[in-house]
Amino acid sequence: MRLLELIAAHGSIAGAGRALGMSYRRAWLLVEAMNRGFGRPVVEAQIGGRAGGGARLSDFGTAVVAQYRAVEAAAEAAAAPFLAQLARPE
Repeated sequence: MRLLELIAAHGSIAGAGRALGMSYRRAWLLVEAMNRGFGRPVVEAQIGGRAGGGARLSDFGTAVVAQYRAVEAAAEAAAAPFLAQLARPE
């Protein structure tokens, strides 16, 4: 999800990969795997002019990130009471 968030922020797969300390190839392969796995584009290429193209999240990709973060927050909230009990001294 962080890769997708950084693609949205940087407007490119390469920029997102650099921000994560990841090679362009690795970032590109992860994007391709997500696009294939979901059966529709999560990331789309942007046609560029003089400055070149880039990449952006599709509407579906934006929804994937939002839903993932919502699940993550719900899981954290659900786990909090159990983790708090583990942290209590006996």
